[in-house]
Amino acid sequence: MTTVSHLECSKTGERYPAGKLYNLSAAGFPLLVRYDLEKARQSWNREWITSGPSSMWRYAPVLPVSKPSSIVSLGEGMTPLLHLRRLGAALGSNLYLKDDGVNPTGSFKARGLSCAISMAKELGVKKAAIPSAGNAASALAAYAAAAGMEAHIYMPSDVPQANYIECKAFGARVTLVDGLISDCARIVAAMAPREGWFDVSTLKEPYRIEGKKTMGYEIAEQFRWELPEAILYPTGGGVGIIGMWKAFEEMEALGWITPRRPKMIAVQAKGCMPVVRAFEKGEEQSEFFENASTIASGLRVPKPLGDFLILRAVRESGGVAVAVPDEESMKAGVLLAQQEGVFASPEGAACVAAIPELLASGVLRKEDRVVIYNTGAGLKYLEAYSTRFPRNADGESGKLGGLITPR
Repeated sequence: MTTVSHLECSKTGERYPAGKLYNLSAAGFPLLVRYDLEKARQSWNREWITSGPSSMWRYAPVLPVSKPSSIVSLGEGMTPLLHLRRLGAALGSNLYLKDDGVNPTGSFKARGLSCAISMAKELGVKKAAIPSAGNAASALAAYAAAAGMEAHIYMPSDVPQANYIECKAFGARVTLVDGLISDCARIVAAMAPREGWFDVSTLKEPYRIEGKKTMGYEIAEQFRWELPEAILYPTGGGVGIIGMWKAFEEMEALGWITPRRPKMIAVQAKGCMPVVRAFEKGEEQSEFFENASTIASGLRVPKPLGDFLILRAVRESGGVAVAVPDEESMKAGVLLAQQEGVFASPEGAACVAAIPELLASGVLRKEDRVVIYNTGAGLKYLEAYSTRFPRNADGESGKLGGLITPR
């Protein structure tokens, strides 16, 4: 199983022993799990992975769980990597899509919560709590149910109906809050100590990153260990970028990939773009984005806790941070569905909408292998897509217009 050696503060480098429950470091920053990669390199190689499970747990030696009996899995990971030939030709790009919308509970959050709840189970947690914009709540509810654990969830009152119903169906205790995810987070932080809940908020515990980093391992494996030239990632909390960047570092130490990295491109909504503003100003951290508003609920994060880690990965990779209007994201989501048969979340669709601008600016070249990360299933966002296809429409409401006219 694991080759974990210790945990480390992402800002100060202070070390912490493995095998204990943690939230943030003593300095108040996210903790990162570190491994004895030399030991892993000697006892494990990439050719053996194909004989492992068809899930993210095929990478168990670089995941933190020490006992196989602790793993709480619903089959998450090893999601399809699709070559978008028709859409790519229309946009003038060599385009791929990593579709995490087919994960359990319909989103990429299954990866992080599988790992976090597995570790919580191993370390004796009985009650877990989370603030969420929607999909993380659904994933926590599902994995807590599978582990026989209580789940306490705080979500904005305007989350997609699918997320609320899922959480209730899984038996979670759900509280809807008139506010943003940041307001939900304050409530959980205040209540967790007195209620005996373990807080699994984004980056406030170290193990969700470990589940998310498997996205990087899978992309490398699916591209036969030669990373693409660019990865577009819809960035709310941004843990996927942080996790993939960590995975690439680990794989290089294992001797599985070269030092070359993809451009990491953070995609946000115009109505909530704290990382984009910080990137454009050359700052190391973002400022709280006032009056955040976007139809893509997963992108409505006014200030990511790991913003400095996101910005570091984007800059070190030679990438950029960009924002797109909701209307263009919706058009792009329909275009992706009509051209490729993939019904993506508005967050994933935002990455499609960003492609023309990135090509025009020269950030992307036509020949680059570009991976768009779709983080959720479009079926979870029917309220959002209904703005494109209102009932009893005259047949004209579904026309695209604006983004591109496919050839």
